[in-house]
Amino acid sequence: MERITDKNLQALCDRINRIKGAPMEPYSKGEDGRYVANVGNYHLSHAYGGVSLECMCNEGGGVSTPLGFGHITKRDLWNRMQAYITGLEDR
Repeated sequence: MERITDKNLQALCDRINRIKGAPMEPYSKGEDGRYVANVGNYHLSHAYGGVSLECMCNEGGGVSTPLGFGHITKRDLWNRMQAYITGLEDR
């Protein structure tokens, strides 16, 4: 079984952003020099020894977890992200 790395997960995350037409980076610098959250961006979060897919919900940096799980193993997240992509592409 092939090891799932952060690079593998980031590639899937980038693919989701392209499919959804979402910004590729979670934050961008505004005209005033302050960072602003890019609403709609999908990105990875690492905590508690696991990883999660998050979607930026508002300009203040609030996030949702579109897969409905907390931080899980890389392999588990990879499988769930693959299923999520299949659902997006089947629309």
